[in-house]
Amino acid sequence: MMSFQTFMQHLVNGISLGSLYALIAIGYTMVYGILRLINFAHGDIFMLGTYFAFYAMTSFMLPWWAAFVIAIVLTCVFGMIIERTAYRPLRNSPKISVMISAIGVSFLIENLAIVLFGGRPKAFPIPPLFGNIINIGGVRIANIVFIIPVITIISLAILLYIINKTKIGMAMRAVSKDYQASMLMGIDVNHVISVTFGIGSVLAAIGGIMWAMRYPQLMPLMGIMPGLKCFIAAVVGGIGNIKGAVIGGFILGLSEILIVAFLPELSGYRDAFAFVFLILILLFMPGGLMGENIKEKV
Repeated sequence: MMSFQTFMQHLVNGISLGSLYALIAIGYTMVYGILRLINFAHGDIFMLGTYFAFYAMTSFMLPWWAAFVIAIVLTCVFGMIIERTAYRPLRNSPKISVMISAIGVSFLIENLAIVLFGGRPKAFPIPPLFGNIINIGGVRIANIVFIIPVITIISLAILLYIINKTKIGMAMRAVSKDYQASMLMGIDVNHVISVTFGIGSVLAAIGGIMWAMRYPQLMPLMGIMPGLKCFIAAVVGGIGNIKGAVIGGFILGLSEILIVAFLPELSGYRDAFAFVFLILILLFMPGGLMGENIKEKV
């Protein structure tokens, strides 16, 4: 019989993991909402953010807050460069061409990272502020576990403000509704899409840094599985819907931790739960929990 302290420990871990999935899933859903494109390189952008922060702290000896800011800015710029070089030239091409380009970019980043950073895992330095352990009712919790959900909520609030209250946000909503009509109305669609990729990359970098402090082992291929799971979270919530992506992330993170907690003999199949969940959602709720069924234009 699981004790109350053990259950609370798993619950807190599930909320923390769900917050990370939610933060990264927003980037997927933003790009899809405007371009109807799954950015398969998003998980690799997440990985680059962690390496930028790692080398800023270890090689350039910057304080953690400066290293994090620089890593986020560099990741944002990198995401916008990817959009400019790999996706924009194919803007009017068939969707399958853009998808193949996205997969190619993902493989390129992963293998380039292996060459530049090496394949050996690296330990991410955790600042004391995030690594300290506190004891609440017999439950030992690192500060980062509390900080991750707070960062996710703040990021979501800022993003919703940008989308609903600013001129660029209004342009994003217009482009997501009708790409061609937005161009006719004088909206700089290329700029809007570039900003969207930049914001998505910022969220991926923040999520990557939080992930590295929660699970402090860096590898060039570390973004593959989290990237796939965050894509699943976006689909579960309703891809294209920001609030849905957050809900999907929390559902996926909590269910993944709690299923293993109650059924420890299935811990080896932990990653498989997410894909089973995806299949069930696609079978019974193809539009996700908060999404709409949108017909693709070929």
